[in-house]
Amino acid sequence: MSVQEYLDKHMLSRKIEDAVNAAVRAKAPDPVLFISNHMRKAVRCVITKIKARQILDGRGIPTVEVDLYTNKGMYRAAAPGGTSTGMYGAVELRDGEKGKYIGMGVSRAVKNVNEKISEALIGMDPTLQSQIDQAMIDLDKSENKGELGANAILAVSIAACKAGAAEKEVPLYKHIADISGKTSAVLPVPAFTLISGGKHAGNNLPAQEIMVLPIGASSFEEAMQMGSEAYQHLKAVISERYGAIGCNVGEDGGFSPDISSFTEVLDLVMEAIDRTGYSERIKIAIDVGASDFCIGSKYDLDFKSPKKSGQNFRTGEDMMELYTQLCRDYPIVSIEEPFDKDDWEHTKSLTRLAICQVVGDDLLMSNPKCIEKAIDEFTCNALVLKMNQIGTVTEAIEAVKMAKDGHWGVVMSHISGETEDSFIADLAVGLATGQIKAGAPCRGERLSKYNQLLRIGEELGDQAVYAGDNWRLP
Repeated sequence: MSVQEYLDKHMLSRKIEDAVNAAVRAKAPDPVLFISNHMRKAVRCVITKIKARQILDGRGIPTVEVDLYTNKGMYRAAAPGGTSTGMYGAVELRDGEKGKYIGMGVSRAVKNVNEKISEALIGMDPTLQSQIDQAMIDLDKSENKGELGANAILAVSIAACKAGAAEKEVPLYKHIADISGKTSAVLPVPAFTLISGGKHAGNNLPAQEIMVLPIGASSFEEAMQMGSEAYQHLKAVISERYGAIGCNVGEDGGFSPDISSFTEVLDLVMEAIDRTGYSERIKIAIDVGASDFCIGSKYDLDFKSPKKSGQNFRTGEDMMELYTQLCRDYPIVSIEEPFDKDDWEHTKSLTRLAICQVVGDDLLMSNPKCIEKAIDEFTCNALVLKMNQIGTVTEAIEAVKMAKDGHWGVVMSHISGETEDSFIADLAVGLATGQIKAGAPCRGERLSKYNQLLRIGEELGDQAVYAGDNWRLP
């Protein structure tokens, strides 16, 4: 083939002429760079390759990381690994080989990405998020993504979302807002974990997380400062009362002094808040994680104390009284998973009291069917959104829309097995959830989310909107 035939076949002369004319019209200071970018934009972006690997999450447990390639770049994402279980949640695919990573390896999920998902998605436009996600759902064919693995599907879905944003040359949160139909971005109120308990720490506290919400901050940047100062003051309070050993941290970075009493731990947090000087501007939230200590229809508050376990059972009514008293005595504005995942009736009763936001976790598993039922039956009034429970970006967007249509609050949430991937920060802003919990202002896999929110706030500048007092319904 001659040079002229090659030029004619690919219409290069016409394309180059168009690019040169565009550079002239734009009076480009660097015409070569302008022409290069102009030509690049003229090429349709498609997925060319997807490569997965096994990496470790913040607990030292394997998870799936994906590099998604287009003809214009490479985009990386990692799936977080969780512990929540429920019949309606998406299922992570684990190897089950006891001799490797105690059965928690993800080589099968990695293989599914490299051999099945990659083949199905090559040639697709990364800006078409819903089509990509649906292609993976169709390929899996199961109800819970158990064939390919929700960890495999989610990592690819997030990587595709990043590629779509890059192709549109917009920030990730803006791309998410666009595909979800949102018109404005909102920086969420962070729920900082100050004290860890439950299955997240080795102390005797039954509740999983005691958090503070800087609702009264004027910006996310100030909220970050307030949360960090509360965390550091709490460290000093715990050290004074329990010694340095009480300042050990749990999986999500919260301190884990050996306390079992709700009131004792809340008193510690209140003293730390008082020391910050922000007393009227900081509220408290609790993630009880009650499913972990429900036995039959009763709750064992000493389930972590071998010598006491079984001696301190509470009924659902007893727990109702406990939460009611705690909300009277402390500035608690949100309680997550106050009862067992199957205890819909007591969850409804607490919601009807209207004393705080009642957040469904294992009760809902971020599943649209469960959310719809809970809205119809007035079971709770907020959704905690965990990406691993739902499996794709598109389904996460749909779940948030459903919750907001039901006038619910939405809490974008980390999970126990987080990675340094900061995707949920952009997701929270793009979907205007109004709330995000990413753990303590401690540990890199938690701070990656908060630091990304600081960057987004800086990028938005005067256009930045902090949820603040509108944290539930921004």
